[in-house]
Amino acid sequence: MELIDVAEKMFLERGYAETTMQVIAEAAGASKETLYRHFESKELLFAEIVGRKAQMISGPDTGITRGGKPEVVLLELGTNLLRAISRGQSSFLFRTVVAEAVWTPELGDLFYERGPGLTVSRLTQYLADASEKGELRCDDPLMAARLFLGAVVSQFHLCRLVQSSWKPPTTSEIDRHVKAAVSMFLTEFGARRASPTR
Repeated sequence: MELIDVAEKMFLERGYAETTMQVIAEAAGASKETLYRHFESKELLFAEIVGRKAQMISGPDTGITRGGKPEVVLLELGTNLLRAISRGQSSFLFRTVVAEAVWTPELGDLFYERGPGLTVSRLTQYLADASEKGELRCDDPLMAARLFLGAVVSQFHLCRLVQSSWKPPTTSEIDRHVKAAVSMFLTEFGARRASPTR
């Protein structure tokens, strides 16, 4: 098992504060010196875990980076996001950061930069490029990116974090929700934007 996989397992089992570099090294069957050769600090190791998850959502193997028609790219991105939220590990990492950021502000900054912030940046760039090609009409790509991501994840994420009775959405629920969010987004920002009703 790779060092980063062992580290993620330790963070999930013990929490951030109780997981030291020594604990991770011992669980991986490696020396602490070996671990520090790969990662300068526990914060950077945690950020690498977050970054790897962001790669699955909006990395080089996804449509948002490769390009493609807006409807296809947004459907893929929205689906990837909701699937990630539905997994317990992603929400646990988020809870960990919220709890620890009070004492370790740099951890919160790293988490946002390597995770949610990276997805916002990638989507913003994609929307700007698509608008230049005439596929979309986003005068403010950053605002449009935030609106889309909020429409897809906000309620699901909130419920996942605070409700003990929360149940992950089914595949059909995810599909229906994401399609509705994409349709709403394209109504406002599509190349053929609908005229306001008078």
